[in-house]
Amino acid sequence: MTVSYNKEIYGQLLLDVLPASIDSDEEYNRIESIFNEMWNKKKLSPEEERLFHLLADLLEDYGKKIVGEIPPFTPRELLASLMKENGLKQTDLADIFGTQSVVSEVLNGKREITKSQAKGLAEKFKMKIEAFV
Repeated sequence: MTVSYNKEIYGQLLLDVLPASIDSDEEYNRIESIFNEMWNKKKLSPEEERLFHLLADLLEDYGKKIVGEIPPFTPRELLASLMKENGLKQTDLADIFGTQSVVSEVLNGKREITKSQAKGLAEKFKMKIEAFV
């Protein structure tokens, strides 16, 4: 199903953001900042949703240019790997997840990582939030 959007509003968003192929870390950081602002909004308009997906594609494409294709990790697999690499236990992440049991449920595939948890993990591991969503 195609979601309809207002081309004039979308055009104005494009003029405001000026998205283009990313060719520098500075431009990546600019686009990522806009992407993260949109991520944190409770609800996006159809025009914002369209821009959000465009920005996500641009960020992903730049990442591929810089590091090449990386075998896809699920957010759960990435978390487990980071915990192992950093010698962390489930209790070490309770501040992000609320309790050790929630960490366990995420690692066992019984729960998905929420937006707020993804944000906390991104800050803790100094990574992009997209890695955990």
